[in-house]
Amino acid sequence: MWFIQPREDYKSSIPWKNVDDDVISWQIRARNYSVKSANVMFASVFILALLAGWVAILFGGNNTLLSIFLGGGMFFFTIFIGMSMTHQTAILAYRFTESRGEIFSWNPQADAVKPLMKWTAIGSAALVLVLILIDPAFIVASIGPVGLGIAALAMGNSKKQYNFWRQEKHHEFEWRKTEKIRVWRKRNVIALTYPYKPFKRNSRYRPRTEYLFFHKHELEDRIAFFKEHLPDAKYEEGPVTIYS
Repeated sequence: MWFIQPREDYKSSIPWKNVDDDVISWQIRARNYSVKSANVMFASVFILALLAGWVAILFGGNNTLLSIFLGGGMFFFTIFIGMSMTHQTAILAYRFTESRGEIFSWNPQADAVKPLMKWTAIGSAALVLVLILIDPAFIVASIGPVGLGIAALAMGNSKKQYNFWRQEKHHEFEWRKTEKIRVWRKRNVIALTYPYKPFKRNSRYRPRTEYLFFHKHELEDRIAFFKEHLPDAKYEEGPVTIYS
């Protein structure tokens, strides 16, 4: 599963667009979005988990031990599912050459979706088969396992669909054109703002920001690096609004 995967160096296996030698590269697992917004969403999930736990306790009836088991199990299960949706982490790999910067990111949680769907389909199909042998009317219950199996098969055969589930992103930019360096020490983020022209015709340059995430122990060295290589860029510190 994604939450017990060993640490791995992905930088060498990523299909980078720029073949020039890199001057700096790193990778990190981080939440590349506004955590404040995610916390608000999780508050709603927490209330839903309390309600789910309460309903499960009612099903336990007068059996106190069973009520606690059902209620606690449902609460923690709902919390786990909620956090997997609101507080996902991404693996981000960065590579900077003399002229170009590249960012490659994906959601590692999605890597567990396909095998999870596959084995859930197999297990539920076996259960449905037993039920059908008991009562043929249970054949209607086979819709679920068949649907999961088809979805898992579609993910395996379609690279585009698999990348969609992984939220895979890969883009490059001219980091030497950076006009502003902003550091947010609370989240160990360096934001590089540079002029960007989205279309070649009938469009104007507008500012665009790349958010670079670091481990806490790397931040000072990275700040020194960008200050040295971008001497004309304005430097400032403070919170930044992160858009993933």
